Amino acid sequence: MAPNRKSKIVTQRWSRGFTLIELLVVILILSMLAGFAAPPIFKRLGKAKADLAKPRMAVIENALKQYELDCGQLPDDAEGGLEALLMSPPELEEKWAGPYLKQSQLLDPWGNPYLYVREGQYNPGSFDLISFGADGAEGGEGENADIAND
Repeated sequence: MAPNRKSKIVTQRWSRGFTLIELLVVILILSMLAGFAAPPIFKRLGKAKADLAKPRMAVIENALKQYELDCGQLPDDAEGGLEALLMSPPELEEKWAGPYLKQSQLLDPWGNPYLYVREGQYNPGSFDLISFGADGAEGGEGENADIAND
């Protein structure tokens, strides 16, 4: 039996692919789905970074305590602050047993350096470690809020 000519035309028509309108409709639907899904995802990403700041501070706190045990004091501004955890201050070379951290561990989740204050305001009688949040500036709310060690 010879194939029906009409069925051959229909088969060729469907095998050509999608029309421009069909592609535009699919792209429109995908962009609408992305528009609804993206904001909650980015909000969670910002919160995740803020939640990560505290554990990173704990690593620096432990390094500062080890430094204090080895050198008998916490680093001060004259010794370079947190940089004393990376390189020995000249006056403490024989006591210093570091490096206590890597350079990258002194950065908050947004890539900004932590602020170290030897005489703490958040922690009277101890030191403060502060991250200024996503904006890197003092103050702010939400993702831009300041985060201090406990």
